[in-house]
Amino acid sequence: MMVLVLFLMTATIASVNSSNGTDIVTPPSAITHIVWSVLVTSVLLVIFILLAVYCLRFRNHRKADVTTVDKKLPNGFLEEQGPRCCLPRLHRSEQQTVVLLPKFPPAPKYFPIPVSRLEEEYRQRSADDGKMFREEYGSLPSGCAQGTCDVASREENREKNRYPNILPYDNSRVVLTQIDGIKSSDYINASYIDGYKDKNKFIAAQGPKPETVADFWRMIWEQKTATIVMLTNIKERKEDKCHQYWPEQGCWCYGNVRVVVEDFTVLVDYTIRKFCVQYQGGDGAKAPRLVTQLHFTSWPDFGVPFSPIGMLKFLKKVKTVNPSYAGPVVVHCSAGVGRTGTFIVIDGMIDMMHVEQKIDVFSFVCKIRNQRSQMVQTDMQYSFIYQALLEYYLYGDTELDISSLEGHLHKLHNTVVPLDRIGLEEEFKKLTNVRIMKENMRVGNLPANMRKNRVLQIIPYDFNRVILSMKRGQEFTDYINASFIDGYRQKDHYMATQGPLAQTVEDFWRMVWEWRCHSIVMLTELQEREQDKCFQYWPAEGTVTHGDYAVEIKGDTLCDSFSLRDLVLTYVPENQTRFVRHFHFHGWPEVGIPGEGKGMIDFIAAVQRQQQKSGNHPIAVHCSAGAGRTGTFIALSNILERVKAEGLLDVFQTVKSLRMQRPHMVQTVEQYDFCYRVVQDFVDIFSDYANFK
Repeated sequence: MMVLVLFLMTATIASVNSSNGTDIVTPPSAITHIVWSVLVTSVLLVIFILLAVYCLRFRNHRKADVTTVDKKLPNGFLEEQGPRCCLPRLHRSEQQTVVLLPKFPPAPKYFPIPVSRLEEEYRQRSADDGKMFREEYGSLPSGCAQGTCDVASREENREKNRYPNILPYDNSRVVLTQIDGIKSSDYINASYIDGYKDKNKFIAAQGPKPETVADFWRMIWEQKTATIVMLTNIKERKEDKCHQYWPEQGCWCYGNVRVVVEDFTVLVDYTIRKFCVQYQGGDGAKAPRLVTQLHFTSWPDFGVPFSPIGMLKFLKKVKTVNPSYAGPVVVHCSAGVGRTGTFIVIDGMIDMMHVEQKIDVFSFVCKIRNQRSQMVQTDMQYSFIYQALLEYYLYGDTELDISSLEGHLHKLHNTVVPLDRIGLEEEFKKLTNVRIMKENMRVGNLPANMRKNRVLQIIPYDFNRVILSMKRGQEFTDYINASFIDGYRQKDHYMATQGPLAQTVEDFWRMVWEWRCHSIVMLTELQEREQDKCFQYWPAEGTVTHGDYAVEIKGDTLCDSFSLRDLVLTYVPENQTRFVRHFHFHGWPEVGIPGEGKGMIDFIAAVQRQQQKSGNHPIAVHCSAGAGRTGTFIALSNILERVKAEGLLDVFQTVKSLRMQRPHMVQTVEQYDFCYRVVQDFVDIFSDYANFK
């Protein structure tokens, strides 16, 4: 810098001395003035350059700080820069600038979540219509960057793939034994998938096509699979999703594999089928094996189940059924990636929850996508995983074997202090976590429909309300305060409704007619505590007409705890008739519970016997408002039917499921306790279940 100053001084003096081409002797004072001018100018120039360099460095330093420290996701997880191998070789400051450009967005990293934080994390991710779930799901890699699908892409294998873009990787595909030296006969669209700890715990497969059914059963046999998990229906939205690869009854041969139907059980969310499978090759028949198929029927394509309760019950059943010595569990939907991946992730994360007290959904999905691309296909499925894990964490496994019921009741009814029910009340209090979805009661809250509701707090949800046919030219005539409720084996098995009002009696009978109802269950008296609780919608004798419907009473029988009325319902415009049986339970006060459980057991049994005769159409159930006593009756019906079929019960989840379908079902802790008491009475009195046969 000093050299530069001296150079400038010399040049200045020289230029002054040689101006006009003549030699002039400059006085000493003038020379001194020139030197000082040049020196001051130079110092100012140096200071300016230093300031400019400092400002530039400070600005770059602040950019780097923003990139690595201040730029955080709303859930508190730090966004990290993308892999350095993806960036060009630049200077450090240039790299920091380039990372911030939209062309190179930073890839967020999602860390494991301790179970103690799960509820809060789920709440944050669900905010703003699930914006953070979508962001997290969008950050997942679609598959393995180095994965190849050469075998699946061969010409001779293309027709075996249901979808051309869902193919197994070469390094994780299931390889079948070649048949007669045919090279392509070793291919099936299926991939090995690891569980939380177990390698190749699952095989994720596409739903079999007609031409791949024999390969599918050959895979079941060769892999020593004992359990098949099916997560699709044969047809969905009028599209073929999976070929029916099992016989409806009897036996069928698929290639060299003979499949015999041994047994099947249809439940509300899934069906269990048991097959006897035997390989019959050139060297004779092998010893037969039992293969169980668990077919989940309540999972819509590209959607998610209404509630995770059914899926968690299903998953527990899969774990119970699958023997420890068996080969991989075969899981399939249609493509073998969306619902299949979701099921596998829930299983893995529940295992992780038990071992490590944390979950890591993001990393687990990344891991299984390295084995089969696109596992977990939508952000809805991704958020459903978290929903199921939160449900499991908050409520755990509340299922009981009937042999442990007495001990559980002893814990709930703490006998240290007389009448102390703190355990029972705590269990019931958890049900208040079921939020009443007022935003889904739009139709019932319309001004034209408000007068049709007996209690303004108990209105059906839009998604499962009973819809009547619209009267010609009359708006809003499709509404009645009634909700479809699932039974133990059947969807929409009940219509939970309020006791008819004078202005809704015709709608009530219209509902009974249009939905082909043959059984009405009444759990209230017409008046209780000098208040009207239900309009008398049947005649005491003879016939009464309500709009287009005439009701005639044919018989009235008083049993121990209930009345049986035989009614004939006529649709007058077409003169068509139908038999309806009216079951009226007595002795259930508006406040409180029946005095003993046996009467309720007999009552439920009578209703179920009638249903078996009349074709299992929906049962209309009502009390006054259609929630407390109505919910308790439906809960008990479902619980007792499961006790009969499986020897298991889950009072808590049964009631929780009902409350998600209609507000305030099973309204008081006394009614909740009554559910347990009736089951205990049932086990004590009817241990051989003869009452239901």
